[in-house]
Amino acid sequence: MNEAIKPGVDGQTQEGPELSVIVPTFNERDNVTVLYRRLEATLPNVAWEVVFVDDNSPDGTWDVVRELAQKDSRVRCIRRIGRRGLSGACIEGILASSAPYAAVMDADLQHDETQLPKMLLLLASDKADLVVGSRYIEGYKSEGFNKQRAGASALATEVARKILRVEIADPMSGFFMVRRDRFEQLAPKLSVHGFKILLDLVATAHGSLRAIEIPYTFGARQHGESKLDSLVALDFLGLVLAKLTNDIVSLRFILFAMVGGIGLMVHLATLFIALQLIRVPFAEAQAAGAIVAMTTNFIMNNFLTYRDQRLKGFAILRGLIMFYVVCSVGLLANVGVAFSVYDQEPIWWLAGMAGALMGVVWNYAMSGLFVWRKK
Repeated sequence: MNEAIKPGVDGQTQEGPELSVIVPTFNERDNVTVLYRRLEATLPNVAWEVVFVDDNSPDGTWDVVRELAQKDSRVRCIRRIGRRGLSGACIEGILASSAPYAAVMDADLQHDETQLPKMLLLLASDKADLVVGSRYIEGYKSEGFNKQRAGASALATEVARKILRVEIADPMSGFFMVRRDRFEQLAPKLSVHGFKILLDLVATAHGSLRAIEIPYTFGARQHGESKLDSLVALDFLGLVLAKLTNDIVSLRFILFAMVGGIGLMVHLATLFIALQLIRVPFAEAQAAGAIVAMTTNFIMNNFLTYRDQRLKGFAILRGLIMFYVVCSVGLLANVGVAFSVYDQEPIWWLAGMAGALMGVVWNYAMSGLFVWRKK
């Protein structure tokens, strides 16, 4: 059991934890105890706590963490019901922490916990507001980063740095430590969706965070499997676009609109096939195109835009029917606005864009209320 009062890294008496380690988890029951033991060995002279934020893991990760918490009060568990996503988990964990400094790291044992004392010393000595474990500076070593993932990460990093003018070398890193008071100032502007919390944090700060990057050894995953999938690319693109608008437009709305654009292409492709290959009348072809597009949009939104509220089982059928209704009314709103604009200013593309925007806004607002509504 940890003592209530310990010397801090600056030599002063520290009451309560000086460092909170935030660990988002999903199906990591085989790793959390190992990580806890590693933290215990790495931080013998630091008053620390570890906050596991678990997205209701089917494998019972939260139950293993609770068992650890019964034996050591430094271990805490936040079990989230009906909410998913790494960024949101990190935000909740940091805001629920009690130490002046908060580190974020994965539960898969790939981040190098031995760097935590060095990161803490840099923050406590007031040399930085943010310390990042970087993969793109001299001294970095990798034991578990495959070439495909490394290439995708490098490309995303270059895009983020150029478009958002982010100055640090590795804004895509998932291993960092930050002053909690600085984080709390920026937290209201951060997105709870997606996977790239550090990129969001740095882009939101607009250069106001003093950052230092240090190299570390990226280890091989011991148990479980990576949570990254092919949809993360769209998630990343949506975050970049949201930051370009200075957060006027939310990440979820941008993802919804992107899915809508894909749906338009699906509609046109279905219309072409029905008219040119199957040779059905236009009315039937248009109806088929609309149904296929709406179904595609629903599936993609369920797996990407609303992944933290993903519908399952019978709720999928109910949600699909409600989505058809919402989009049908949205089509009427689209046409109504388009005609109204065209009457005032007979420019076809302007009227079309106004109608399309109205349709997207309507569908997004009503989908949040009736299809993917919070419980």
